Amino acid sequence: MGQRILIVDDAAFMRMMIKDILTKNGFDVVGEAQDGVQAVEKYNELEPDLVTMDITMPEKDGITALKEIKAKHPSAKIIMCSAMGQQAMVIDAIQAGAKDFIVKPFQSDRVIEAIQKALN
Repeated sequence: MGQRILIVDDAAFMRMMIKDILTKNGFDVVGEAQDGVQAVEKYNELEPDLVTMDITMPEKDGITALKEIKAKHPSAKIIMCSAMGQQAMVIDAIQAGAKDFIVKPFQSDRVIEAIQKALN
């Protein structure tokens, strides 16, 4: 069985792209969320091995969701996804406990590398 992963992104096509990359590489996508509120709920419900989390989302952004998940689950492994030019947000995310970050548009080998690094 592959590692269990939760994908969080407000754009359905981004979730689909990540899911495609992960399933082709033997990972098990156990859930998807489209904002930070859903991300926290799904994390508590599914307790996945890893989360890919978009930074900019409606309702609750990825950094706020990251902090909430880490507060309740200190060992949570979360990789942030950001568009180019969000370096300050990426630094905030790493300081808040993110394991790594991947930049959009995604390169599948970089996604897999970040996930494997975070899981090991």
